[in-house]
Amino acid sequence: MSNRLFLRGIVCSVLAIVVLCTNAQTKKKPVAKKPTTTTKKNQVGGAKKQTTSPASRTTRGTKNPFGEPSNTSAVDPFGASASRGTNEKPDTARKPKLTGKDAPLVIVKTASGNPLTDSNKVSLRNDNAVEANLIKDRAPLPYDYIREDDAVFKQRIWRIIDAREKMNLPFKNTMETDNGSQLFFAILFKSAADGGVVAFEDERFTTPFTKEKFKERFSGGTDTVPVYGDLNNPELITSREVRTREFPVDSVYRFQIKEEVLFDKETSRLVTRILGVAPMGPQILPNGKVLEGPPITYFWIYYPDIRATLAKFEVYNPKNYGSRMSWEDLFEGRFYSSYILKSTMDNPHNQSLADKYTKNKLFMLLEGEAIKEKIFNYEQDLWAY
Repeated sequence: MSNRLFLRGIVCSVLAIVVLCTNAQTKKKPVAKKPTTTTKKNQVGGAKKQTTSPASRTTRGTKNPFGEPSNTSAVDPFGASASRGTNEKPDTARKPKLTGKDAPLVIVKTASGNPLTDSNKVSLRNDNAVEANLIKDRAPLPYDYIREDDAVFKQRIWRIIDAREKMNLPFKNTMETDNGSQLFFAILFKSAADGGVVAFEDERFTTPFTKEKFKERFSGGTDTVPVYGDLNNPELITSREVRTREFPVDSVYRFQIKEEVLFDKETSRLVTRILGVAPMGPQILPNGKVLEGPPITYFWIYYPDIRATLAKFEVYNPKNYGSRMSWEDLFEGRFYSSYILKSTMDNPHNQSLADKYTKNKLFMLLEGEAIKEKIFNYEQDLWAY
């Protein structure tokens, strides 16, 4: 009896397995839904047919647990996309440039100051015991007209004024007034840099300097130094410092004067007219280095053009500070000491005395005194006593 029951159980199990396999093979595949067609009324009045495909709404592959469809291709968890965290936002902040072009400029003044480029500071109070306003109204006296036929005698002379001599110490006066620095070289420089007069490269006044070239060459120039002030980013330029190179103002203590001495027969007197003024100093390289050697001429200024400016600047008088004269009075009155560098007298080769007497400078000075004596004797010989 038990054997029959056992066999019946085995037969029932086999039949159940066969039925399950048959149902799995005969199971139908799901039919894809056909696209639905909707009709939407056009604004013009006609009917517009729109077709919406279910395939456009769903994507093949596994659905993302957050609700968005995922791509069928597997995502590498160790790939490029996994380098950034899921909660990390992309870095969209603009990084600062490391070139320094956008860094602000900071002007750094020198400790000693530069009388050529420093701005003039005007006193806000009357810095005098009396009202000193006469200097503002000063104007040079016009020259007397001399006809060419009346100039029966004429010689051209080049002189050197050395400010190291005791009589020429006012040329090195560095006092500051409402007009600015009283240094004579600073007066010449600012007159040409501000556009009041024209500076020339040669003594014949044929080639003028441009303002940019003149300031860059004779004011020392400027250097722009980058400043790295960010500790977190050592390569970042936070600012740029503009530093003025020191110009050797103290080395400019010689001034060359070009003048003409003529005798006017109409007035029967010897007249001296200054034609040009030029500062002299050592040769300076563009980087500010001073070279050793003989002084050179920096620039020439036509003296009649700068007379009106020199009349506004007073000359320091160490004996009486209240009795001062202008620079124009000093040059017209010949209140300075000088020696002759070159002249047109007995000089057909246009040779300077320094080139003529290279081995003995004493002979150069003696020859210069001989030229002065010849001009003096010419004037005295015209008169009968």
